Amino acid sequence: MVRIPAIPVAEADAATAATFGAIKAKLGVVPNLFATFAQAPAVMNGYLGFSEALGSGRLSARQREIIALAVGQANSCQYCLSAHTLIGKGAGLSDAEVLAARAGKGDDALENAIAQLAVKIAVQRGVISDAELAAARAAGLDNGLILEVLGNVTINLLTNYANHIAGTEVDFPAVSVAL
Repeated sequence: MVRIPAIPVAEADAATAATFGAIKAKLGVVPNLFATFAQAPAVMNGYLGFSEALGSGRLSARQREIIALAVGQANSCQYCLSAHTLIGKGAGLSDAEVLAARAGKGDDALENAIAQLAVKIAVQRGVISDAELAAARAAGLDNGLILEVLGNVTINLLTNYANHIAGTEVDFPAVSVAL
């Protein structure tokens, strides 16, 4: 049930309409999550800015989608799982790799370490032991990549929690939260 409605594109004020136009130009549509974020332009613009910054980092689009799927599954967010299943396939993930990412696993040692660290950060609320950090480093994550994983977990926590609170209507091909 929708608890915080999306702002209809046709009813957006001028500034929001301009942002919606930029989103539509990039994605082809204005997803309901963004239209819901538009209830608080500071949140929408903060999300978009942070997302843009993370997109220029060292993690590939594929690796960022692995994180989004792993965190979405850890938080049982149907909206994000549905969106990132589709987006992940566009970033090169196969159906099997999407399911593996949702289970906190990757296709190679580095992707596996990224997925495992992302789940640990999300589930353990950022409290990572020395041994867990050492395991991530041993698998190839340096300090910069560890912090990029954290950044990507953080932005996905925002979207997961926003969707839970708002009850955002899924506007992607829906996937089940159950694995």
